[in-house]
Amino acid sequence: MSFRAHAEHLAIDLPGGTALFTTRRGGVSEGPYASLNLGLLTEDAGERVAENRELVRAAIGVGRLAQGRQVHGTRVIVDGGDLEEADGQVTSQPGVAAIVLAADCLPVALAGPGGVGVVHAGWRGLSAGVLEAGVEATGGAVAAAIGPGIGPCCYEVGDDLRAVFGTSERTLDLKAIARARLEAAGVGEVHDCELCTACDPERFFSHRRDRGVTGRQAGLAWLS
Repeated sequence: MSFRAHAEHLAIDLPGGTALFTTRRGGVSEGPYASLNLGLLTEDAGERVAENRELVRAAIGVGRLAQGRQVHGTRVIVDGGDLEEADGQVTSQPGVAAIVLAADCLPVALAGPGGVGVVHAGWRGLSAGVLEAGVEATGGAVAAAIGPGIGPCCYEVGDDLRAVFGTSERTLDLKAIARARLEAAGVGEVHDCELCTACDPERFFSHRRDRGVTGRQAGLAWLS
């Protein structure tokens, strides 16, 4: 399996489902949120965000997007209601796409016998075990796909984060950490799109690069 183009976005087939990682292209938002900002809690105009989300929903052909309220925690919910506090969503229902938002953190899609899902994994979530919670919520994920996120090329960190991950490196490689944790949790197939959000302002929003005034792209997963 490999990533493929889906309009302006990146898609990949996983066992029993499909994952999509959006770019910032193809929407109706303007200014620092141009153009496909999917972030409900940004300062973008709400009607534009709603239209952007409808464009994505229609493009992938599902009836509903299931999203939690992300708090950089480890809770992953299965077939939950909208905007419950959670940093991961898993769906076992046809016609529903699990969605998380990101602008440097990693969106990670998972597929297992219990369904497909997607997890929001920044350094806090990674260190606390959000990926392991996602693997468990899918009934033991057999495959994962790591979407666009900030790369070690652009993620210089201080001594506090180095201590969290037991590294002496000046930069932090979230994708390598995610891959190692997924493999340790028993995920046999891990794909990485190998794209840095901070390096590519034409395609991706980046919280660090844009100093917090930016939109959100998404990772989504739904059943085949």
